[in-house]
Amino acid sequence: MEAARTGRHQFKNTISLFKHCFLGVSLLLGLPVHADTHWLSATLDNDFFVNEDNGYTNGIYVSYFDVNDTPDKAPQPGFMVRPLMWSMPSQRPNTSINIYSGGQTLTTPYDIEVEVPAEGTFPYSALLSFTNTYIAVMPDYADRVATTVGLVGPLAMGEQTQKAVHRVISAKNPKGWDTQLENELVFELSRGRTWRSWVSDSGHTDLLTGAAMSVGTLRSSVSSGFMLRYGRSLDDSFSTVLLVDSRTSNPIAVSKGWFVFAGVEVGYTFNQIFTDGNTFRDSRSIDYDHNNNMFTSGVTYSWGDAALSFAINSPFSFSSDEHDREMDKYTRYGTLTFAWQI
Repeated sequence: MEAARTGRHQFKNTISLFKHCFLGVSLLLGLPVHADTHWLSATLDNDFFVNEDNGYTNGIYVSYFDVNDTPDKAPQPGFMVRPLMWSMPSQRPNTSINIYSGGQTLTTPYDIEVEVPAEGTFPYSALLSFTNTYIAVMPDYADRVATTVGLVGPLAMGEQTQKAVHRVISAKNPKGWDTQLENELVFELSRGRTWRSWVSDSGHTDLLTGAAMSVGTLRSSVSSGFMLRYGRSLDDSFSTVLLVDSRTSNPIAVSKGWFVFAGVEVGYTFNQIFTDGNTFRDSRSIDYDHNNNMFTSGVTYSWGDAALSFAINSPFSFSSDEHDREMDKYTRYGTLTFAWQI
C-alpha cells in the first residue's frame, strides 16, 4: 500500500511538472486570443492497447488549438513556424489553425526487468517536447508546417514517469534506465500536405492522399500515403489527418460528425534519435529497417463541443528479414485522443 501511495504521489508530481512546463512555454510564446474557436486535446499513445510493453511504450500529449475560419482576420502563425512559411501557398486559406503541443515520449527494450539490456535491443529513452504546428486549409487540400524542440535524456524524467505508473498499476519494475540515452537538445522541422482526392456523390466517403518530410536531430524522413474515410461532416475534418505524423493527436471529427478510417503510409527514415542514439556522443543504438511503413485504422466521433478518437498504428515491413519483422512489433501502438472546445 505504501509503495502504491508513493507511486501515485510521484506520478502526480510528474504530471504537475509537465503541466507547469506546458503552460509556461505557452505563455512565453504568446498564444493568440482572437481566434474564432479554441480547442484543447489530450492524447495517450501506449502499447498496452495492443497487449505489448516494449519499444515505443508510451506517449502523452496536450494540445491547444486556435482555429480561425475568417480569412480576413486570420491570426499570424507562431514564431516557431514562421521560418517555414516560405514553403506555404501564397493564397489566403479558408481556415487557419495554430496548434501548440507539449508532451513526453518513452521507449524501452523488450525485457524491462534486466538492469543492463543486451546490445541490439531498444535503448531506454525519454523525450520532453514542444511542437508548434500551423495548418492552412483550402477547399480540397490542406498544408502543414511544424517545428518541434525537445530534450532527450534523464532530464526528460522518463524513469520517474514509468516507475511511478508501474507502481500504481502493479506492473513490472523497469530496471534498465541507467543505460538510457544521455541528455541532448533536439529539434525537427516538418512540412506536409494532404489532398482530398476523391469524394463520393453522397459525401459520406472520401479518399485523402498526402506527402510529408522532416529534417532534424530528432528525426529526418520522407513519406507518402492515403487514407479512406466513411462518415458524416467529412469536409470539415479532413485537415486533421495531418496531425497523425507528429503523434500529437489523431484524426478528429468535428461539427457533430463521425467517421471510421483506414490508411497506409510508406516512407524512409534517415535518422531518428530513439533508435540511432545520441547525435554527438556514443550511446546505445539499434539496427533497423530505414524503410518505414504504417497501417492506421480507427474511429472518431464528435458530439456537442467534444470529440473522441481511437486508432491502432501497426508498422509493417516488405523485408523478408526476421529481425525487421520483429522490430515492427516493438513500434506498434494504440492511441486515444479526447478533444473539447473551450
